[in-house]
Amino acid sequence: MPGDLAGNVALFMHVAFAVVIIAGGLLQLVPQMRTVAPVLHRWNGRTYVALAVVSSLAGMLMMATRGTVGGPFMYAGMTLDSLLVLGFAYMAVREARARRFDSHRRWALRLFMAVSAVWSFRVGLMGWLLINGGPVGFDPVAFRGPFLDVLAFAQYLLPLAVLELYFRALASRSMLAGRAMAATLFAATTLMGVGIFGAAIGMWLPRL
Repeated sequence: MPGDLAGNVALFMHVAFAVVIIAGGLLQLVPQMRTVAPVLHRWNGRTYVALAVVSSLAGMLMMATRGTVGGPFMYAGMTLDSLLVLGFAYMAVREARARRFDSHRRWALRLFMAVSAVWSFRVGLMGWLLINGGPVGFDPVAFRGPFLDVLAFAQYLLPLAVLELYFRALASRSMLAGRAMAATLFAATTLMGVGIFGAAIGMWLPRL
């Protein structure tokens, strides 16, 4: 936007960093990277945290100066997600510096889920459209409605809830809990697959 230097810089940082954040976050999830290339793991992690923090701050600046689609619930949901990114990033760095690596891993995974909310939103939205055969529960022109109000928070709270159940299943060492968690992950992966397919045919492939 002409004359809006701060907003333009914030938009550039928010979008440009997304590719690096996505690739860097996925790389951090590879277990062998921590043992085979610990230096790369540390520096990639530092870069990931730094860019996630800057991107979240830039996103909040854009919402404050330019607004956002979807109305107040979307604004509140995205703001809360940005605050969670900042909080999880702080905890992940603090636990790593204290060499409490089990706790660091849990906070880092929470950070990954919060940062990945933009992915979850698109996949969730397109999966919903594909399953229902069109927009249900919201106005696609105004981009408002109860479904979007829920998705504004569910895009990160739902993955975080599944992650916490995963942590509890690991800690319990119960076969029943393990099987229930495996079934939950299978169902979540299936739904994500539907969403990815919907996003691919509805958003990505037509623009290639």
